[in-house]
Amino acid sequence: MNPSIEWLDQPEVFRVGRLDAHSDHVNYSSKETCERKEALVQNLDGVWDFCYSQNPQVRPQNFYEVDFDGTSFDTIHVPQHIEFSDYDTLHYINTMYPWEGKRYRRPDQTKGMFSQDPENPVGSYRMTFDLDDALKDHPVRIRFNGVEQAMYIWLNGEFVGYAEDSFTPSEFDLTPFIKNKDNLLAVEVYKRSTAAFLEDQDFFRFFGIFRSVELIGEQAIHLEDVTIKTIVDSQQKSGQVHVALKVLRGEEATYRYTLGKNGQQLLQKTTQATEVDFKVEDILLWDIDTPELYHVIVEILQDEEVVSYTPVAFGFRELVVKERVMYLNGNRLKLNGVNRHEWNAASGRVITDEDERFDIEFMKDNSINAVRTSHYPNRLSFYERCDEAGIYMMAETNLETHGSWQKMGAIEPSWNVPGDYPIWRDVTLDRAVSNYEWLKNHPSILFWSLGNESFVGETLKEMNAYYKQIDDSRLVHYEGVFYDDAMKPFISDMESRMYASPTDIRTYLSEDPQKPFILCEFMHNMGNSMGGLKEYMELYDEFESYQGGFIWDYIDQAILRKDPLTGQEVLRYGGDFDDRPSDYEFSGNGLLFATRQAKPSIQEVAYYYEKYR
Repeated sequence: MNPSIEWLDQPEVFRVGRLDAHSDHVNYSSKETCERKEALVQNLDGVWDFCYSQNPQVRPQNFYEVDFDGTSFDTIHVPQHIEFSDYDTLHYINTMYPWEGKRYRRPDQTKGMFSQDPENPVGSYRMTFDLDDALKDHPVRIRFNGVEQAMYIWLNGEFVGYAEDSFTPSEFDLTPFIKNKDNLLAVEVYKRSTAAFLEDQDFFRFFGIFRSVELIGEQAIHLEDVTIKTIVDSQQKSGQVHVALKVLRGEEATYRYTLGKNGQQLLQKTTQATEVDFKVEDILLWDIDTPELYHVIVEILQDEEVVSYTPVAFGFRELVVKERVMYLNGNRLKLNGVNRHEWNAASGRVITDEDERFDIEFMKDNSINAVRTSHYPNRLSFYERCDEAGIYMMAETNLETHGSWQKMGAIEPSWNVPGDYPIWRDVTLDRAVSNYEWLKNHPSILFWSLGNESFVGETLKEMNAYYKQIDDSRLVHYEGVFYDDAMKPFISDMESRMYASPTDIRTYLSEDPQKPFILCEFMHNMGNSMGGLKEYMELYDEFESYQGGFIWDYIDQAILRKDPLTGQEVLRYGGDFDDRPSDYEFSGNGLLFATRQAKPSIQEVAYYYEKYR
């Protein structure tokens, strides 16, 4: 297939050649390589050749060709936002689309909207690599863990594929085109495509390859996917475990399943079946106080030799709604949470392992027990850290279309995305499927969220039905159904609101509520805020169906820049970069400054979150 730049204008084209999403497990060749963390993975992060173009018309169209003269290219580090290499402009905006006031755009008028836009920057990346010895003679795929916003990929001059969905990993099969040495990888990244209608989150609008890029080698028999589902018995003493595999080239394979805890084997089965069940006695439950993790090790055997070794962590827990109250392991659930953007003041949404470790420790130290991944999937490593720490997670689908229905501050859904438009259905549902498939085995995830501030419609209803059908161990969340009473029976297992006053909450919970109540956003910690937290927390004592919420938000979005007068590094917010339209310092409403220095308001949070834990 030949790539077409017109895909940028077509909502129905959002993946070409992209492999299906799957669980985020890691395959090893043996127990020994697992212990040494030696997977068949080759990291491609580093310095790449790079060319910035103001728009698609002036981009170097044949840059992916093997004999292209790239001596005029600059260099850029991967991962990194292109704006942090002094290209393009830094731009923060909240509800509006970034082109408002400059371009007239409606989602049903797509021809040339982005492919012919004179202000749609393009980043052209090139790098060469040799395969590590360990990956030679293996099928090889490439994983882009995060690219904003639309990308085309070539290897050795051959077109590989196209993908959107900035915050979800995208994988492609390189096997038909890859060589052992002198491979040329070319990636073309566009700042805008129709995906922009779906990614209108309250944040700085960056573009580029902002998460790691990896080559992944496949074994001769390749474990593609692992699904682990658990059921806790009514006495919470024993548990059922169902393990299901998807395997490539496994016709002659045998599978050995080992269930254990803390490195100790509890149960084992060897079979040619790709689905097995275990019953575990005297289970330990996973929650905030005791984040007990078990593991399943899947070994693939061929001629009685182990050819693949895969550990997957899981936990036993039970989340149910009874009489309009959410219970975790039989105890009323209290969500003393925060909304969290991924952020680093020096590098934007390019964050580090150290950032994640700090955030987990900070939450635990201040009695924050829950995090909403506002409003997109985070790095895969963060979910594992929350599993280990016992942090409750609301895992949000990468979807926000705020500017399509809230216009100039008014609710005006004469057109809104995805709404009931058939053309937006497949791309929206694909984001829900990817969110589930990559993250499904993490016990920390209690809620699947349909996204944020995307109004309501038939597509959101289908998303809700998908999550309910595929996973009955978790609840589904969506706040935007608040605007349509007719949809409430079909969308969201809880009444979720933003910034409702204690009086409004009291009214809802006093008048025969149909669902438990949470605040997916409240307090809005901007300026001298957080003084009203006490009134919200006291609602725990009044209503069993009040289950807390998530403070907006965890950390400021601000960028370190050297002040030209003092020469010192200072924090700059929206509007400080001559970015227009902008919502200015609205990017700063965290419990932490962007440098991860705590604000005084954290004292209030820690006091009441500990008191009402």
